[in-house]
Amino acid sequence: MNGDESQTSEPKVENTGQTETESPNNEQQQENKIESLMESESELSEQNQENAVASVLAQLGSESNSNISELNPEEKEISQRIAELQQTELALQEEIATLQTSYNEMRSQLGETQTTMAKVVQESLSQLEQRKQALLISIEQLERRQERIRNEMRTTFAGTSQDLAIRVQGFKDYLTGSLQDLAASAEQLQLIPAAKPEPEPPPREQFSRRDARNNEPEPLATPLQFAQQQFQETTKQVRRLIDQYRTKPDYYGPVWQLRRTFEPVHAERVSNWFFTQGGRGALRTMGSRLQNILIASAVISILHKLYGDRVRALVLTGTPERLGEWRRGLQDCLGIARPDFAPDGGVVIFETAEAVAQKAERLIKANQMPFIIIDDSEDQISLALLQFPLWLAFAPDPRTMRNNNDDDY
Repeated sequence: MNGDESQTSEPKVENTGQTETESPNNEQQQENKIESLMESESELSEQNQENAVASVLAQLGSESNSNISELNPEEKEISQRIAELQQTELALQEEIATLQTSYNEMRSQLGETQTTMAKVVQESLSQLEQRKQALLISIEQLERRQERIRNEMRTTFAGTSQDLAIRVQGFKDYLTGSLQDLAASAEQLQLIPAAKPEPEPPPREQFSRRDARNNEPEPLATPLQFAQQQFQETTKQVRRLIDQYRTKPDYYGPVWQLRRTFEPVHAERVSNWFFTQGGRGALRTMGSRLQNILIASAVISILHKLYGDRVRALVLTGTPERLGEWRRGLQDCLGIARPDFAPDGGVVIFETAEAVAQKAERLIKANQMPFIIIDDSEDQISLALLQFPLWLAFAPDPRTMRNNNDDDY
């Protein structure tokens, strides 16, 4: 609108210029018109200015409102962020306080633990020191004792050894003489019954003075003898049985027959006992109780073949453990059962030599044939056992005995 009014006013001014040239009378009218136009124009310009200012102010207000509306969400976001940060700060402060408390507690506990460990270490060190002192004292005492024993051995061992050697030699001579007398008496006994219905009894055995004082059992109705030169038939039968056990073992044979493998070394020991020792003597141990039981089982089997149920095996062993080994071994080798180990059975196992001697005397009086077996664990043999016609002792290895004696010293 202002532009149009300005355009209309300009031609009017031009027209007034023209009228001034044409008619001076109209100047006053023209001036009045110009003044009125000027006033109206000024009023219009003032209104236009006010409208423009109002429009500018309106625009500024709208812009400010838009800016304010734009600023309000940012301020809200900032305020929310600030609130969140404050909450986080409070949470961190609480956590820091908690951690500080835990740290203080752990620090105090660590201090207590260190103090306790120091006390424990100190006590352990003191105990170890005491034990060390006690061990040192014990070592010193043992060293003094060792030195004293060595001095005693240097001064007294020679005389003591000589005394022991004299005693052992005397007992050896006595035992050798007794065994020789018993062997001579055994050679006079017969193995098989004589052809006559009533054979003459053999002469009385000549025992030593000590044996003469004992009650001598009655001789067997059929005395025993394994001398090869007098009884060829019995010798052949024994050798045939030994060869049969060695070459043709019968693992499922009848009861009282050997059921195990019989090696040449076993056959040699059994032959030596029958033909060299005459059924009365000691054999060196095989190093194993099972091997000794195998040899004893072979002898029992041969005697059962020769004399039947009259044979009674009496086993002497020292401990219940060895007693069980002998029972199991004889059952395995001869196929016998538990009833055969009864007091009146074919095998009886004892722990004392006195019981064996008493049982053997009763068997001889009952016209039975006792066969005494002595385990290698027996260090000493009772002379009361040597008076009977059949006995087999397993002697320990001299090297083992020497090692044991060295260990004792």
